[in-house]
Amino acid sequence: MAMLLLCLGLLPRPAGAAPIDLRRDACAAVLPDNGGDAAVIAARYRCDAAAPTRGAAWTWLRLDAARLGGLPAGWHLLVDQARFDRIAVLIDGPRGAVRSSYRPQDLRGRAAPGGLLRFVVPVAGRDVRGLFIGFHRVDDLSLMRKVVAQPAQAQSAADRPWLLLMGLFSGVMLSALAYNVVIHAGQRSAFQRWYLAWVAIAFAYGMMWTNMAAFAVPALVGPLAVRLDFVLVGLMVAAGNMFFFAVVEDGKLPRALVRIGQALAVSGAVLGCAAAADGWLPPVMTDRLLNYVIALTAITVGTSCWVAVRRRSRVVWFYLAGWSPVIVVFLARLTRNLGLVRQHDAVDMATFAALGFEALVLSLAIADRFRTARRELEIADQRREVDQAEAKALRLAAQTDFLTGLGNRAAFQADAHALITTGMPFSLFLVDVDYLKDANDRLGHAGGDALLRHVATLLSRMVEGVEGARVARIGGDEFTLLLPGGAAAAEEAIAWLADLQGASWSFGAQVRGVSLSTGSACFPVDGEALDLLYQNADLALYHAKRLGRTRHYRYDPLQRILRDLQTEFAADAEDALLRGEFVLHLQPIVGLASGAICGHEALLRWQHPQQGLMRPDRFADVLVAENIGLRVQEHVLDLALECLSRHGERVGTLSVNFTAAQLAGPRAARRVLDRLSHYGVAPRRLCVEVTEGVMLDRASDNIAATLRTLHDAGVGIALDDFGTGYASLKHLRRVPVDRIKIDRSFVAGIGGGGADDGTLAIVRAIVGLGRGLGKIVVAEGVETEEQAQQLRRLGCDLAQGYLFGRPAPFKAPVIALPTDASTPAAPPAVPERSSGAIAA
Repeated sequence: MAMLLLCLGLLPRPAGAAPIDLRRDACAAVLPDNGGDAAVIAARYRCDAAAPTRGAAWTWLRLDAARLGGLPAGWHLLVDQARFDRIAVLIDGPRGAVRSSYRPQDLRGRAAPGGLLRFVVPVAGRDVRGLFIGFHRVDDLSLMRKVVAQPAQAQSAADRPWLLLMGLFSGVMLSALAYNVVIHAGQRSAFQRWYLAWVAIAFAYGMMWTNMAAFAVPALVGPLAVRLDFVLVGLMVAAGNMFFFAVVEDGKLPRALVRIGQALAVSGAVLGCAAAADGWLPPVMTDRLLNYVIALTAITVGTSCWVAVRRRSRVVWFYLAGWSPVIVVFLARLTRNLGLVRQHDAVDMATFAALGFEALVLSLAIADRFRTARRELEIADQRREVDQAEAKALRLAAQTDFLTGLGNRAAFQADAHALITTGMPFSLFLVDVDYLKDANDRLGHAGGDALLRHVATLLSRMVEGVEGARVARIGGDEFTLLLPGGAAAAEEAIAWLADLQGASWSFGAQVRGVSLSTGSACFPVDGEALDLLYQNADLALYHAKRLGRTRHYRYDPLQRILRDLQTEFAADAEDALLRGEFVLHLQPIVGLASGAICGHEALLRWQHPQQGLMRPDRFADVLVAENIGLRVQEHVLDLALECLSRHGERVGTLSVNFTAAQLAGPRAARRVLDRLSHYGVAPRRLCVEVTEGVMLDRASDNIAATLRTLHDAGVGIALDDFGTGYASLKHLRRVPVDRIKIDRSFVAGIGGGGADDGTLAIVRAIVGLGRGLGKIVVAEGVETEEQAQQLRRLGCDLAQGYLFGRPAPFKAPVIALPTDASTPAAPPAVPERSSGAIAA
């Protein structure tokens, strides 16, 4: 402890690095959900004892921005973790108010040591006119310890004491845990089990409360961490209480005290879970009740220690030596939590130092209680050896296949689990004997048995001399081969199995050839659990049989993924159409010369109830394979035309991607034109985007005819991903294309010095080709101003990309539809991109 405090005291602290406490002078107000930035800034905040601590919607804290003048840009705002649905930081700066809102799942990477959330503020402190923190459905602001402003350059020095403390804490707690696990590997006493539970829970609590766990699992931050903290505190109180009453010698404490202590232990565990259930129970009440139980526990344990000392207990002195610091520190935390003393990090840091000290002392002290148990363990070990020898003989008989002499299914599972335990890679081969039924029908079951014995002999000879290899017969015609080693060993085994194909065997006067179908999967690449590994190998065996037998098939994860996705997404897609989960996000298309928004591209998104917002690359191929893709695509067209019908001039020309299935058939063009008429949308508002893959479809002639019909009716035609295929020029002759879209892979190569590979020349050639043919050239994936400038110099007409706007539900300003598709009309100013998160 002395060395720890000395190290913490010697840590250098840069001048001016003292954090600014903003919590003490914060004022609070409660606002409705629809309150804008102006409403937050202009709200009436209470700064006295009657200030609100929570509300039904948003609870906002107004912080003292006048104290931030000395902070440079990029300073850190540290906020105590609480429970909420969303948290928002509003900065009233020189360019107006900027709000950043986060859901609990958006807080990954924002954990700071000491149980804090860290937000990086890019605005210098002197430029901050107002600083506000909002919480949607917060548990209660009275439970919040601190809100601190800290210069970025001083943050590492501020984090260093926590990192050093928790590093020592982790080492001590894990050492105590390992010591108590190893000291007695047999039947443990009740007090040791409770102590092991306490050490494990205390370690988890320390890692969780200080946010150290977030370094390994980024999701353990924010409201989730706070709820788990309450659960762990309750369990820690329960386990510590039960340990005390189990470790004190029998007869040293009155039964009434023991029962009260056990009741408080149960109450602590229950109230810890109740305090975490802030969505159902009042958070302040449950928090207070938990603190009261902790106080009663301390009183009960103190009284019990006094009684045990008077009754000459030896163990209680060990307990007092280790637990006195813990009790003192938890009482200090209790006074802090009840608002009797001010917040200070020293109380929290002392908590974990005391927990580590306690674990160290008691780990050594309780060893005296294990001497007798160790002697009993030695006697039990001798008896166990005798039992194991008898069990080995029985297990050998129970794990042998009676027909072939190989191991059976039980032996296979035991061998596989043993290999998995070592962690070394190995391959699992499932070998199926083809045409065994035919052998049984023609030669009788004796002939079939002879075939199985012959295959068993061949497989055994194949792996003879290979260390660790195991062959087993797990079913009627199915064998397994476990082969240690990586990919090289697996390839060698595949070659051996190929050599066995066609090997002759005889029964009576009949001579036949061996035919084997095999599937394989590798540990741990294809599965870390035996069940999953076996399923994957069986899936590979199924494909080997489907391909014609007498062959081997290596497990391909894509097969399982596709099958699972087909089952899941295809089943969901029907309901998703009914529930309206398929939505369109629009990305603006901008004229490079004028900066005008002259149209949008419609991009499909699936708002899946479990998977969240999904892009088409996750589900499109599966839906097409399941024959529901056409219905979804027709739904996309309806959504796009409905958007055009409602918003008219504000959308401009709307580009929609079409599949081959939509454009094939004699009535494909008529269906599109009928939909345009139904929604009252002029054909010139719609632009059909197709890729070269659509052009190369088996029905390419019908597709080309459909596109010509649509073009003649006034619908625009765009060739997407131009330049990535080999037949682009041919398509420009076959199809009346109005626009050619430069693939984003080429655009990415013309910025940031990436044009040395000839990409710039390719883009120049595409632009020149398009302009020479009278086509509008659109560049996709424009993300930097440098790329936009290059494209302007090359004469590119239009562009889209993150530089101009990300795909989002349509909320564009009113724009004028260009009178000439190649010359966009002058629009109002292009909306600025969202500034995003503070630390983005």
